[in-house]
Amino acid sequence: MDSQLFARALGIIGPGTLQRAELSGRLHAIQPAPGIAFDGRDGKVTLASQQPDEAHKDGAGDLRAHQAGVNSIAIDRLISGGAEASIKLWDLEHSENTQQKYINHPTAVAKKSASSHQYGITHLCFYPFDSLAFISSSFDHKLKVYATETMTISATFDLDSVIYSHSLSPIADHLLVACATQHSAVRLVDLRSGASTHSLAGHQRSVLSVAWSPHEEYILASGSSDGTTRLWDIRRSANSLGVLDLEDSVGIVGEDGLGKNARSRDHGKAHTDAVNGVVWTDDGKYLVTAGHDERVRVWDMSTGANALSHFGPIIKNTHLSTLLPLLVPSDLLEPGKQIMFYPNQKEILMFDLFDGTLLKRLRLPGAFSVPVRGSEGQGSLRSRTASLTWRAGDVALYSAHSDGTIRVWLSRTLEELEAEKNEAKDADDDVDESRKRKREALEDIFRDLTKQKITFT
Repeated sequence: MDSQLFARALGIIGPGTLQRAELSGRLHAIQPAPGIAFDGRDGKVTLASQQPDEAHKDGAGDLRAHQAGVNSIAIDRLISGGAEASIKLWDLEHSENTQQKYINHPTAVAKKSASSHQYGITHLCFYPFDSLAFISSSFDHKLKVYATETMTISATFDLDSVIYSHSLSPIADHLLVACATQHSAVRLVDLRSGASTHSLAGHQRSVLSVAWSPHEEYILASGSSDGTTRLWDIRRSANSLGVLDLEDSVGIVGEDGLGKNARSRDHGKAHTDAVNGVVWTDDGKYLVTAGHDERVRVWDMSTGANALSHFGPIIKNTHLSTLLPLLVPSDLLEPGKQIMFYPNQKEILMFDLFDGTLLKRLRLPGAFSVPVRGSEGQGSLRSRTASLTWRAGDVALYSAHSDGTIRVWLSRTLEELEAEKNEAKDADDDVDESRKRKREALEDIFRDLTKQKITFT
C-alpha cells in the first residue's frame, strides 16, 4: 500500500486506481465479525453484554435469526426468509461499529398466515430501483410483492408449481419477473399487468435458477436440472438463443468473431448434472454457473465459450435448492480482476474467478450439525450456507445458514485487529479497576463495623 501511496504522490496513478487498490487490499483482509449477531425474537437492537457465541451457550435462547433455518437473504436493508415461512426486516445501521458487540433484532416481521406464505421461503430480492418494495417466492407456489416498511402484501401470483428462485432485471423498463419453477418452462410474471401466463419452453426438466443480463434488458439465462444452461431473448418468437456446451472452449464466433449472425447451438450441456446456480458478472461479459457435478464454470458471453476456469475438487454442491455464487462488485477491484465467494458446506471460499486460484477460506464457527426436535424425537440437521449477499459501498459480506444464523464478515487489517485487542484489554483493565475499588470500599465498611464496640442491654 505504501508503494501505491508513493505512486499517487508522484502522479503516476490516479485517485481511482489508488482507491481500488486500497479496497482490494481490504477485501483480502475480510474476517468473521463474531461480535455481531441476529436474534429473531421480537425486540429492538441491543448492545450485547457478551460474545454471541457465549450467549448461545448459556441456555435461555439460541441467537438464531430463524429457528428453522435461513433460506435466503437480500440487502439494501437486510431482509431474511426462513424455512418456517416468515420474512424479517433488520436495521444494520446500529451494528456498523465493529468495536462493539451487537445483537440485532428484527424491526418488522411477516409471519406465516393465511395471506402470507404458508411454506418455506426460497428466494428474496429488492426492486432494483426502489428498496421500498421486495419480492419473495416460496415452496407454497406463490410469488408475492411486499412493501418493505410495513411488510404488507401488494400483489400475489400463484404459479401452481414450487418456485426455486426468481429474478428482476436491474436495468430494464419492463417489470418482468423471471421464475425458476418445478415446471420445465421459465415462467414470466408481468408486475404491470398482473399476467403470469407467458413461459419460455426449452428445458426438459425443472428450472432451478434464472438471471437477467445486467447490460441487455431482454436477455435471460436459466439453469435446469437437465444439466443445460439456456439463453433467451424474450423479444423473439422462438425465444431461445441456444445452450452452453461444456466441451466448447472456442464458442460460436460468427462473421465478426464475436457471434454476429452465428447459428445458435441447440444441443450440449453446461454441467453433467443439475444446474442450480446462474450469475452474471456486473459488466455482462461473463456468466457463472454452478452444478450438482460439483463444478463451477465461467462462460465468455461474447461467444458462449467455456472459459475453462478450474476451481479444484474442493467445490461441494448437492442440495436441490438454488445455490448462487457471490461476485464482488467490480468497482471494489483492480481492472481485469474478478473475485467470487462460493458458499461451500463448512466454509465460504474466496476465488479468483478467471484462474480459479483459492484466495481465502472463511471457516464457519460452531458445530457443523445442530440439534432439532421432530415428531419422531431428537435429531440433527447438517448446517450449510444457503445464501450470500454483499453490502453496497462497503467491504461487508453477509451469509445465511440452515442452522438459523446470519453471520457477518468484515474487512479488518492487522492494525485494526490489534487496535480492537488493545481496546478490549483496556476495557477489561477498567472493569478490574472498578471491581478493585468496590472490593476495597466493602473491606473498609466491614473493618469499621468490626471495630465498633457493641453493647447489649
